[in-house]
Amino acid sequence: MAQKSAPDSARRSEKSRRAIYDAALALVAEVGYPKTTIEGIAARAGVGKQTIYRWWSSKADVLLEAFLDLGEQANEQAAAAAAAVGREQPEEDALPDTGDLAADLKFVLRATVDELLDPKFEAPYRALAAEGVADEKVGTEFVARLLEPGLQLYVQRLRAAQEAGDVRPGIDPRIALELFVAPLAQRWLQRSGPITHEYTDTLVDYALHGLAPR
Repeated sequence: MAQKSAPDSARRSEKSRRAIYDAALALVAEVGYPKTTIEGIAARAGVGKQTIYRWWSSKADVLLEAFLDLGEQANEQAAAAAAAVGREQPEEDALPDTGDLAADLKFVLRATVDELLDPKFEAPYRALAAEGVADEKVGTEFVARLLEPGLQLYVQRLRAAQEAGDVRPGIDPRIALELFVAPLAQRWLQRSGPITHEYTDTLVDYALHGLAPR
């Protein structure tokens, strides 16, 4: 008699984890952060709520980790898109460095625009961002785990540009990146105007070259 193979617990756990991520992101987009519950996530994912509590201590932890996972997927898609056009891939956890700072920043910000306009990303991101304004703890976690790691990649790229002589030595990279990142975030959050590749290209040009006549 043929022996049945043992269940693959790792595969089952990964399947459950993925279902929980999808359920959490879908729920927060549909009903908002305050009405999203561990019980609701569990029911939608088809798992017991104890399964969720075994891995996470709160719904905020679930959603933040789901977003980190979504970001990783977006990075993989961006890398594939870059490879398709023959663009050299940056090292892991780094912005592209082709030697052309403006081109590299425009490339990354265009990918950011595509991500912000992606429906599966936009609705839950808005819900989390709004809750982060109302709830200090959520806001702190949101910035520390989702925003700041990405901003530090800009800091590293701008420092490399300083070393190459493309940015003035006295410039603070952490402040400088806000010249193009902050306007994009504000326009997106407030829906005060369209966000397009042309818009972010212009932000980079203004940030790098200023407003004075050249």
